[in-house]
Amino acid sequence: MSIDIIGPEAESLLTWDGLTTALAAGHRLPRAEIADVFLYRGKDTLLSRAAWIDGLGQLAKTATIFPGNAALGKGSVNGAVTLFSDRDGTLDALVDFHLVTKWKTAGDSLLAAKTLARKDSREILIVGAGAVARSMIDAYASFFHDARFTVWNRSGDKARAMEGPRVTATEDLEAAVRAADIICTATMSHEPVVKGAWLKPGTHLDLIGAYRPDMREVDDEALHRATIFVDSRATTIGHIGEIRDPIARGVISEADIRADYYDLASGAYARSSDDEITLAKNGGGAHLDLMTASYIAAMWRMR
Repeated sequence: MSIDIIGPEAESLLTWDGLTTALAAGHRLPRAEIADVFLYRGKDTLLSRAAWIDGLGQLAKTATIFPGNAALGKGSVNGAVTLFSDRDGTLDALVDFHLVTKWKTAGDSLLAAKTLARKDSREILIVGAGAVARSMIDAYASFFHDARFTVWNRSGDKARAMEGPRVTATEDLEAAVRAADIICTATMSHEPVVKGAWLKPGTHLDLIGAYRPDMREVDDEALHRATIFVDSRATTIGHIGEIRDPIARGVISEADIRADYYDLASGAYARSSDDEITLAKNGGGAHLDLMTASYIAAMWRMR
Protein backbone atom coordinates (compact mmCIF):
# COMPACT_ATOMS: atom_id res chain seq x y z
CA MET A 1 0.00 0.00 0.00
CA SER A 2 1.41 3.38 -1.04
CA ILE A 3 0.74 6.29 1.30
CA ASP A 4 1.51 9.81 0.13
CA ILE A 5 3.23 12.03 2.69
CA ILE A 6 2.59 15.55 1.47
CA GLY A 7 4.52 18.40 3.03
CA PRO A 8 4.65 22.19 2.60
CA GLU A 9 6.58 21.81 -0.66
CA ALA A 10 3.24 21.01 -2.33
CA GLU A 11 2.22 24.66 -2.00
CA SER A 12 3.90 25.61 -5.27
CA LEU A 13 1.43 23.34 -7.07
CA LEU A 14 -1.68 25.07 -5.75
CA THR A 15 -3.76 28.01 -6.98
CA TRP A 16 -6.57 29.87 -5.27
CA ASP A 17 -8.76 29.54 -8.35
CA GLY A 18 -8.13 25.79 -8.43
CA LEU A 19 -9.03 25.43 -4.77
CA THR A 20 -12.25 27.47 -4.90
CA THR A 21 -13.29 25.47 -7.97
CA ALA A 22 -12.65 22.27 -5.99
CA LEU A 23 -14.65 23.59 -3.01
CA ALA A 24 -17.62 24.45 -5.22
CA ALA A 25 -17.43 21.02 -6.88
CA GLY A 26 -17.27 19.31 -3.49
CA HIS A 27 -20.59 20.88 -2.56
CA ARG A 28 -22.21 19.28 -5.60
CA LEU A 29 -21.42 15.83 -4.17
CA PRO A 30 -23.68 14.16 -1.58
CA ARG A 31 -23.88 16.21 1.62
CA ALA A 32 -20.97 15.50 3.93
CA GLU A 33 -21.40 13.58 7.15
CA ILE A 34 -19.41 15.47 9.78
CA ALA A 35 -18.70 15.28 13.47
CA ASP A 36 -16.76 17.62 15.73
CA VAL A 37 -15.34 17.26 19.22
CA PHE A 38 -14.31 20.38 21.15
CA LEU A 39 -12.39 20.19 24.42
CA TYR A 40 -11.33 23.25 26.41
CA ARG A 41 -8.83 24.09 29.14
CA GLY A 42 -9.09 27.77 29.89
CA LYS A 43 -8.15 29.56 26.68
CA ASP A 44 -6.71 26.40 25.12
CA THR A 45 -8.73 24.28 22.69
CA LEU A 46 -8.48 20.73 21.34
CA LEU A 47 -10.58 20.40 18.22
CA SER A 48 -11.04 17.08 16.43
CA ARG A 49 -13.03 17.04 13.20
CA ALA A 50 -14.01 14.21 10.89
CA ALA A 51 -15.82 14.17 7.56
CA TRP A 52 -17.03 11.62 5.04
CA ILE A 53 -18.14 12.62 1.56
CA ASP A 54 -19.42 9.79 -0.61
CA GLY A 55 -17.35 9.85 -3.79
CA LEU A 56 -14.46 11.81 -2.27
CA GLY A 57 -13.28 9.99 0.85
CA GLN A 58 -12.84 10.47 4.57
CA LEU A 59 -10.69 12.79 6.64
CA ALA A 60 -9.80 13.21 10.28
CA LYS A 61 -8.14 16.41 11.45
CA THR A 62 -7.07 17.28 14.96
CA ALA A 63 -5.96 20.78 15.94
CA THR A 64 -4.60 22.19 19.17
CA ILE A 65 -5.09 25.93 19.67
CA PHE A 66 -2.92 27.39 22.44
CA PRO A 67 -3.04 31.23 22.27
CA GLY A 68 -0.32 31.51 24.92
CA ASN A 69 2.24 29.86 22.63
CA ALA A 70 2.91 33.17 20.89
CA ALA A 71 4.61 34.52 24.02
CA LEU A 72 6.86 31.44 23.98
CA GLY A 73 7.86 31.89 20.36
CA LYS A 74 5.82 28.88 19.28
CA GLY A 75 2.93 28.53 16.85
CA SER A 76 -0.51 28.85 18.44
CA VAL A 77 -2.17 26.29 16.17
CA ASN A 78 -0.81 22.79 15.52
CA GLY A 79 -2.21 19.42 14.51
CA ALA A 80 -2.39 16.55 12.04
CA VAL A 81 -4.44 15.65 8.93
CA THR A 82 -5.16 12.12 7.72
CA LEU A 83 -6.89 11.37 4.41
CA PHE A 84 -8.55 8.00 3.76
CA SER A 85 -9.58 6.24 0.55
CA ASP A 86 -13.23 6.43 -0.44
CA ARG A 87 -12.83 3.05 -2.13
CA ASP A 88 -11.71 0.90 0.82
CA GLY A 89 -11.08 3.19 3.84
CA THR A 90 -7.34 2.62 3.85
CA LEU A 91 -4.95 5.42 4.76
CA ASP A 92 -4.40 7.38 1.57
CA ALA A 93 -2.27 10.36 2.58
CA LEU A 94 -0.80 12.33 5.44
CA VAL A 95 -1.06 15.98 4.46
CA ASP A 96 0.78 18.82 6.17
CA PHE A 97 -1.59 20.29 8.77
CA HIS A 98 -0.55 23.90 8.28
CA LEU A 99 -0.80 23.65 4.50
CA VAL A 100 -4.36 22.28 4.66
CA THR A 101 -5.40 24.79 7.31
CA LYS A 102 -3.99 27.80 5.45
CA TRP A 103 -5.55 26.94 2.13
CA LYS A 104 -8.86 25.70 3.58
CA THR A 105 -9.35 28.78 5.75
CA ALA A 106 -8.45 31.36 3.12
CA GLY A 107 -10.10 29.43 0.29
CA ASP A 108 -13.33 29.18 2.28
CA SER A 109 -13.56 32.96 2.65
CA LEU A 110 -12.33 33.62 -0.90
CA LEU A 111 -15.16 31.48 -2.28
CA ALA A 112 -17.62 33.58 -0.27
CA ALA A 113 -16.10 36.85 -1.51
CA LYS A 114 -16.00 35.67 -5.14
CA THR A 115 -19.69 34.82 -4.86
CA LEU A 116 -21.05 37.60 -2.63
CA ALA A 117 -18.81 40.66 -2.86
CA ARG A 118 -19.39 43.26 -5.52
CA LYS A 119 -17.19 42.56 -8.52
CA ASP A 120 -15.97 46.18 -8.48
CA SER A 121 -14.66 45.86 -4.92
CA ARG A 122 -11.28 47.57 -4.55
CA GLU A 123 -10.85 48.60 -0.90
CA ILE A 124 -10.24 45.56 1.29
CA LEU A 125 -9.80 45.85 5.06
CA ILE A 126 -8.08 43.09 6.99
CA VAL A 127 -8.81 43.16 10.74
CA GLY A 128 -6.00 41.22 12.37
CA ALA A 129 -2.35 40.74 11.49
CA GLY A 130 -1.62 37.07 12.02
CA ALA A 131 -0.92 34.23 9.61
CA VAL A 132 -4.53 34.05 8.42
CA ALA A 133 -4.56 37.78 7.63
CA ARG A 134 -1.46 37.38 5.47
CA SER A 135 -3.00 34.44 3.63
CA MET A 136 -6.15 36.42 2.93
CA ILE A 137 -4.21 39.21 1.22
CA ASP A 138 -2.71 36.63 -1.14
CA ALA A 139 -6.07 34.94 -1.70
CA TYR A 140 -8.08 38.13 -2.34
CA ALA A 141 -5.39 39.53 -4.65
CA SER A 142 -5.74 36.45 -6.88
CA PHE A 143 -9.31 37.48 -7.77
CA PHE A 144 -9.61 41.21 -7.00
CA HIS A 145 -6.62 42.19 -9.11
CA ASP A 146 -6.82 45.95 -8.49
CA ALA A 147 -7.46 45.68 -4.75
CA ARG A 148 -5.79 47.92 -2.20
CA PHE A 149 -5.42 46.51 1.31
CA THR A 150 -5.66 48.22 4.69
CA VAL A 151 -4.65 46.34 7.84
CA TRP A 152 -5.77 47.13 11.37
CA ASN A 153 -4.60 45.28 14.45
CA ARG A 154 -4.77 45.96 18.18
CA SER A 155 -0.99 45.93 18.11
CA GLY A 156 -0.10 48.57 15.54
CA ASP A 157 3.44 47.23 15.15
CA LYS A 158 2.14 43.95 13.73
CA ALA A 159 -0.08 45.78 11.25
CA ARG A 160 2.81 48.00 10.12
CA ALA A 161 4.97 44.90 9.63
CA MET A 162 2.56 43.81 6.89
CA GLU A 163 2.90 47.02 4.87
CA GLY A 164 4.01 46.74 1.27
CA PRO A 165 3.28 48.08 -2.24
CA ARG A 166 -0.46 47.36 -1.94
CA VAL A 167 -0.82 47.16 1.84
CA THR A 168 -1.16 50.06 4.29
CA ALA A 169 -1.59 49.90 8.06
CA THR A 170 -4.07 52.07 9.92
CA GLU A 171 -4.88 52.89 13.53
CA ASP A 172 -8.36 54.27 12.71
CA LEU A 173 -10.57 51.18 12.51
CA GLU A 174 -13.84 53.08 12.15
CA ALA A 175 -12.63 55.10 9.16
CA ALA A 176 -11.22 51.97 7.54
CA VAL A 177 -14.50 50.08 7.98
CA ARG A 178 -16.49 52.98 6.53
CA ALA A 179 -14.26 53.02 3.42
CA ALA A 180 -14.07 49.27 2.84
CA ASP A 181 -15.79 47.28 0.11
CA ILE A 182 -14.71 43.99 1.71
CA ILE A 183 -13.93 43.49 5.40
CA CYS A 184 -12.15 40.37 6.59
CA THR A 185 -11.93 39.74 10.34
CA ALA A 186 -9.28 37.28 11.49
CA THR A 187 -8.89 37.87 15.21
CA MET A 188 -9.06 36.05 18.54
CA SER A 189 -11.52 38.61 19.89
CA HIS A 190 -14.12 37.73 22.51
CA GLU A 191 -15.90 41.07 22.03
CA PRO A 192 -17.10 42.70 18.78
CA VAL A 193 -14.52 44.91 17.11
CA VAL A 194 -16.48 45.90 13.97
CA LYS A 195 -19.63 47.98 14.50
CA GLY A 196 -22.64 47.61 12.23
CA ALA A 197 -23.21 51.37 12.27
CA TRP A 198 -19.92 51.85 10.41
CA LEU A 199 -20.85 49.67 7.41
CA LYS A 200 -21.60 51.33 4.09
CA PRO A 201 -24.17 49.89 1.65
CA GLY A 202 -22.77 47.14 -0.54
CA THR A 203 -20.07 46.02 1.90
CA HIS A 204 -19.18 42.34 2.14
CA LEU A 205 -17.89 40.89 5.42
CA ASP A 206 -15.84 37.69 5.69
CA LEU A 207 -15.76 36.62 9.34
CA ILE A 208 -13.01 34.09 10.05
CA GLY A 209 -12.25 34.37 13.77
CA ALA A 210 -14.73 33.70 16.62
CA TYR A 211 -14.35 29.93 16.35
CA ARG A 212 -15.49 29.35 19.96
CA PRO A 213 -18.94 29.88 21.49
CA ASP A 214 -17.58 32.75 23.64
CA MET A 215 -16.09 34.76 20.75
CA ARG A 216 -17.53 37.59 18.63
CA GLU A 217 -16.03 39.89 15.95
CA VAL A 218 -19.03 41.98 14.85
CA ASP A 219 -21.88 43.43 16.88
CA ASP A 220 -25.60 42.72 16.77
CA GLU A 221 -26.31 45.71 14.54
CA ALA A 222 -24.03 44.29 11.86
CA LEU A 223 -26.08 41.10 11.91
CA HIS A 224 -29.32 43.11 11.68
CA ARG A 225 -28.10 45.16 8.72
CA ALA A 226 -26.56 42.29 6.77
CA THR A 227 -27.87 39.32 4.86
CA ILE A 228 -26.26 36.39 6.64
CA PHE A 229 -24.59 33.45 4.91
CA VAL A 230 -22.50 30.62 6.37
CA ASP A 231 -20.22 28.05 4.82
CA SER A 232 -22.11 25.30 6.64
CA ARG A 233 -25.16 25.48 8.86
CA ALA A 234 -24.04 22.29 10.59
CA THR A 235 -20.72 23.72 11.80
CA THR A 236 -21.80 27.27 12.71
CA ILE A 237 -25.29 27.48 14.19
CA GLY A 238 -24.67 25.43 17.33
CA HIS A 239 -20.94 26.00 17.70
CA ILE A 240 -19.81 29.49 16.68
CA GLY A 241 -20.33 32.50 18.96
CA GLU A 242 -20.98 34.84 16.04
CA ILE A 243 -24.13 32.85 15.23
CA ARG A 244 -24.92 30.85 18.37
CA ASP A 245 -24.93 33.80 20.80
CA PRO A 246 -27.31 36.12 18.91
CA ILE A 247 -29.68 33.23 18.15
CA ALA A 248 -29.76 32.31 21.86
CA ARG A 249 -30.63 35.91 22.75
CA GLY A 250 -33.28 36.25 20.04
CA VAL A 251 -31.30 38.85 18.09
CA ILE A 252 -31.54 36.69 14.97
CA SER A 253 -33.07 33.31 14.21
CA GLU A 254 -31.90 30.35 12.15
CA ALA A 255 -34.30 31.53 9.46
CA ASP A 256 -32.20 34.69 9.06
CA ILE A 257 -29.36 32.60 7.62
CA ARG A 258 -30.13 32.75 3.91
CA ALA A 259 -27.87 30.00 2.59
CA ASP A 260 -24.75 27.90 2.93
CA TYR A 261 -22.44 26.45 0.29
CA TYR A 262 -24.79 23.56 -0.42
CA ASP A 263 -27.13 26.22 -1.84
CA LEU A 264 -24.60 27.42 -4.42
CA ALA A 265 -26.14 25.33 -7.20
CA SER A 266 -29.64 26.67 -6.55
CA GLY A 267 -28.48 30.30 -6.71
CA ALA A 268 -29.59 31.07 -3.15
CA TYR A 269 -26.02 31.79 -2.07
CA ALA A 270 -25.86 35.12 -3.88
CA ARG A 271 -26.04 38.90 -3.48
CA SER A 272 -29.46 40.39 -4.23
CA SER A 273 -28.46 43.99 -4.99
CA ASP A 274 -25.46 46.30 -5.16
CA ASP A 275 -26.53 48.03 -1.93
CA GLU A 276 -27.03 44.84 0.07
CA ILE A 277 -24.61 44.24 2.95
CA THR A 278 -23.54 40.60 2.90
CA LEU A 279 -21.98 38.73 5.80
CA ALA A 280 -20.35 35.31 5.40
CA LYS A 281 -19.36 33.38 8.52
CA ASN A 282 -16.43 31.07 7.94
CA GLY A 283 -16.92 28.19 10.36
CA GLY A 284 -14.45 25.83 8.76
CA GLY A 285 -15.54 22.24 9.10
CA ALA A 286 -13.87 18.94 8.35
CA HIS A 287 -15.75 18.59 5.04
CA LEU A 288 -13.88 21.68 3.81
CA ASP A 289 -10.61 20.20 5.07
CA LEU A 290 -11.47 17.03 3.15
CA MET A 291 -12.16 18.95 -0.05
CA THR A 292 -8.96 20.95 0.40
CA ALA A 293 -6.76 17.97 1.29
CA SER A 294 -8.18 16.04 -1.67
CA TYR A 295 -7.35 18.95 -3.99
CA ILE A 296 -3.81 19.14 -2.59
CA ALA A 297 -3.36 15.38 -2.98
CA ALA A 298 -4.63 15.50 -6.57
CA MET A 299 -2.20 18.29 -7.47
CA TRP A 300 0.64 16.40 -5.76
CA ARG A 301 -0.04 13.24 -7.77
CA MET A 302 -0.22 15.19 -11.03
CA ARG A 303 3.20 16.80 -10.58
